[in-house]
Amino acid sequence: MTGLAAAGRLEAESTVPHTVRARHSYRGMRTAEHYFRIPLDHFGAGAGAGGGRSGGAESITVFAREYVSADHSEEDAAQLPWLLYLQGGPGGRGNRLSSLNGWTKAAAKDFRILMLDQRGTGLSQPVDRNTLPLRGDAAAQAKYLAHFRADSIVADAEAIRKALGSGPWTAYGQSFGGFCALSYLSFAPEGLREVLVTGGLAPLGGPADRVYQATFKRVAARNAEYFGWYPGDRAVVSRIAGHLRSTAEILPDGARLTVERFQMVGSFLGGNTRVDALHHLLEDAFVRTPDGDRLSDAFLEQVHALVSRSANPLYALMHESIYGQGTATDWAAWRVLEDFPEFRPDAPEPLLTGEMVYPWYFEQDAALRPLGDVAQLLAAKADWPRLYDSGRLANNAVPVAAAVYSDDIYVDRELSLETASAVRGLQVWETADFHHDGIADDGEAIFSRLLGMVRAAG
Repeated sequence: MTGLAAAGRLEAESTVPHTVRARHSYRGMRTAEHYFRIPLDHFGAGAGAGGGRSGGAESITVFAREYVSADHSEEDAAQLPWLLYLQGGPGGRGNRLSSLNGWTKAAAKDFRILMLDQRGTGLSQPVDRNTLPLRGDAAAQAKYLAHFRADSIVADAEAIRKALGSGPWTAYGQSFGGFCALSYLSFAPEGLREVLVTGGLAPLGGPADRVYQATFKRVAARNAEYFGWYPGDRAVVSRIAGHLRSTAEILPDGARLTVERFQMVGSFLGGNTRVDALHHLLEDAFVRTPDGDRLSDAFLEQVHALVSRSANPLYALMHESIYGQGTATDWAAWRVLEDFPEFRPDAPEPLLTGEMVYPWYFEQDAALRPLGDVAQLLAAKADWPRLYDSGRLANNAVPVAAAVYSDDIYVDRELSLETASAVRGLQVWETADFHHDGIADDGEAIFSRLLGMVRAAG
């Protein structure tokens, strides 16, 4: 059964088991910790609510944390509508807030915020190199992970909405969370009052290759922009790459730092709030030792934190699958790289990379090495179901507003606008003032503008 066919079925499902285990109050807000027992497979035979394995059905734990402003009394807060926040990723847990600020401060004026740990992340029965082997061999693990894409996340959200007794709610999707919001509009629009998207309008069709053809170009342009700001860093990056080709530098986890792993520090280029931190990283790179210039411990520690996937292995495992619909992704970024030799690690002046995932991740990252066979099976999987229903989106009746960042290196502008034109009633606010991390830059202004757009449309 496809995710779309199952959307009607979800309406008839009984409420999933739900418990609240702890409540806390601090720094002007109140929190509640929600746990739900949700079917692993919403769409297959035997799917349904319940706990554990029963009659062939299996359930998993999904966690979400509620945030409410202390400006609202408990009685008034209970009457506030829900806002579901869909985090970027894949593989990123919901934000852990120490206080309400930015977009959450703006949202908490009118909503109860539900910060979802998408299945497999955070407290939602996490997936990693330690837990996956419990499923069996690589084939069994890959079969399990096939249930961790946007269609299943949306079905989780609908089950949670019903368990909370909420009517149609507001969904706010950042990056991959925006991809999930488009799936929500495709599969269960009846659960949505309105949708806000920031940096997350996914291509509705086509192979993953065209995503990387576009994003490699944008990452190259962002490299040029960065080296225009810090021209001395061009020589530093080339020097580090040359040094790593001839000298073994060891990361804190015992793995050798290769040129290609070093290039991953280009993740700093994906936002305005972080991009200048790349310069601060590079300025700490070398230290003089009795054996000559070596990379400093401070540099290696910071790089390790950037390039290790131990905290979010689902990102590496599932990243390309978010573009898979009826065809194998087959390591699309790795194949497309051949068209962009300036990104190759043996280039004379190699450029820094973005969020692309390559097969060598599963050789060089100790946290991913046990999952290499699983990753290969997922890359070769050709029967991924559709994630979007173009017909339903063309007839969409849910108010939607999306921020499209003109120079976003992760979610391409042209592909985003192509998608926007295919969703009836979707309003676009395009801006060059922000990058992919816009909601960390001025989240309050962005959220308020998008909310105003959907409310005016509604």
